[in-house]
Formats: sequence, C-alpha cells, structure tokens
Amino acid sequence: MAMPPDAATEWLNSPPQTATDLRGKVVVVQFWTYTCINWRRTLPYVRAWDAKYRGQGLVVIGVHTPEFDFEENVQNVRSELGEMRIDYPVAIDNQHAIWNAFHNVYWPALYLLDPQGHIRYRQFGEGEYARTEREIQKLLGESGRHPSSDLAAVAPLGAEVSADEGNLRSPESYVGYECH
Repeated sequence: MAMPPDAATEWLNSPPQTATDLRGKVVVVQFWTYTCINWRRTLPYVRAWDAKYRGQGLVVIGVHTPEFDFEENVQNVRSELGEMRIDYPVAIDNQHAIWNAFHNVYWPALYLLDPQGHIRYRQFGEGEYARTEREIQKLLGESGRHPSSDLAAVAPLGAEVSADEGNLRSPESYVGYECH
C-alpha cells in the first residue's frame, strides 16, 4: 500500500512524499485531526519515534483528515503544527482520498508500512505504545538497521497527558455538533 499519488491537497513541513521517496523506508502513517483529544494523547509518542528513528530509515507522515468543516482550513492546521511541535511531513487530506485508500474509519489511526509499502501493523485509538514501537524496531531491523531496543523517551504536555482512568469521576462523552 503506497501513498496514493497526488492524493494530498497540500503538504506541510516537506515536499510531497512519493512512493519513490518512501521506497526502502519504514513508514508510520497516522491519521489525525487537530481537535481530536484522543489523537493529542498519541502525539508525544509519534514525535518521540520520529526523533529517535528518523536517522535510521523511519519516515513519519501525519495525514490530517478533517472531521469538521473548520478543520479544512490549512492555515489552522499550519498554526497547530507550530504549537504542537510537529516537524515531520503532514499531508492535507481534505478530500479524504488517503483516508479512503487505507479504508480508514478512525481518528487516530496508525499504520506501519514496511520498506516495500505493505501494511504490517495497525493501531486504532490510544495506547499500545510499547507494542507499536517494538513493531517499528522490528521492521527497521528487517530492513538492515540496528535500532536500540530501548523505548523512546516521551514527554507529554498539557492535553497530551493521558487521562488518569483510575481516578475519573465521570466517563468522557461526545455530544457532537449541529449546523444551522
């Protein structure tokens, strides 16, 4: 599964990432939208993996696929990148072309692609960070890299901090929105 050519309406932080650019690399593709709290809690891990493994052949690509109309504003996304310290490539997927190519239905969703572009691992929602990183290490090892077996140091800030599920007084609820 390669990134569909010309599927992104725009790329931030990099030129377009083509199948040729990604050939031979281990690729993390994460679907997100900047207002999703569940995605925000995954961000420190994705940033840490990018920092630790970028020099070893890992490419992290954030695919910003909006849930709400206002999230289609690329300037809003660009502003959030700076605030959230995201410097890896971000594909703007306002038409959901990449989303549909992956048959994705979740925010956040993470797909790990091997150097041939095949999906080898999926993670939907929060959690399984150690398992996901071990899969990254495994694919880097298969591609001739020798990553450390230590897990990346993660430093969540503010809304990135995971919920204290043992101390919640009420469950999270999602009411949605209505346009008039």
